[in-house]
Amino acid sequence: MISKVKVAIIGGSGLYQLLEKSEHVILDTPFGKTPRIEIGEIEGVKVAFLPRHAKPGSEKVGHDVPPHKINFRANIYGLHMLGVERIIASSACGSLNPAMEPGDFVILDQFIDMTKNRTYTFYDGEIPIKVFEDKPPVTQVIHIDFTEPYCPELRKIIFDACKKLGVRFHKRGCYVATEGPRFETSAEIRAYRLLGADVVGMTNVPESVLARELGKCYAAIAIVTNWAAGIQEKVSHQEVIELFNKRIEDIRQVIKEVVKNIPKEKNCQCEKIVRDAIYIE
Repeated sequence: MISKVKVAIIGGSGLYQLLEKSEHVILDTPFGKTPRIEIGEIEGVKVAFLPRHAKPGSEKVGHDVPPHKINFRANIYGLHMLGVERIIASSACGSLNPAMEPGDFVILDQFIDMTKNRTYTFYDGEIPIKVFEDKPPVTQVIHIDFTEPYCPELRKIIFDACKKLGVRFHKRGCYVATEGPRFETSAEIRAYRLLGADVVGMTNVPESVLARELGKCYAAIAIVTNWAAGIQEKVSHQEVIELFNKRIEDIRQVIKEVVKNIPKEKNCQCEKIVRDAIYIE
């Protein structure tokens, strides 16, 4: 029996090496199986690591599931079953903003959702959702405030970690989420720039949305791996992988620094926002 874990990391398989004394679990959720979730320690803190592109139910971990087919509900609910309260996510992205160059880290503060065919909520009125231990399962449709989609407390901790380690980063950025798995056209990128997007990727929505729906603190580090379509040369998947791998050690060090500085008590509104939405007096 694996004991409760309060902190989770979601990202690529290169982050497995962060964990010490690790074991793993695959969970059956009401929404399907999770991928293999590794559980270990970082700086003495118990942490779960979930590889978002890994195949559900498989012991093998790889980039096996395209972004539009990731079972985000199973992934987030699986972490919920483990007792996770805070989630740190990392992902590769393309830059639309000339100030955000390949190799930079962007601490996201907003998103624009341009995905098309994903499941965006736990609260569809079909499956009872146990959100809080002190409350009964939720069966009704719920509408949750998303004015501030990422946990400000976690974002500040990431900001401080990047600053301390001397990593080139941007303290805020707007992420436009696209369906994938293809890259965007240059016309789409021009449109997204007009809308105010800074970076583009395929995985942050509905992952961040589902985390908030369960009252989790969620923050994301976007690693710029390339210029978006039409800004410079054509985009290649190989280019993305190569630059991401070059920055993997910086990602590991930032996450280590973040994990060891997460306070035991929450000082944010992430959970309260959900409680207020569900339990209207």
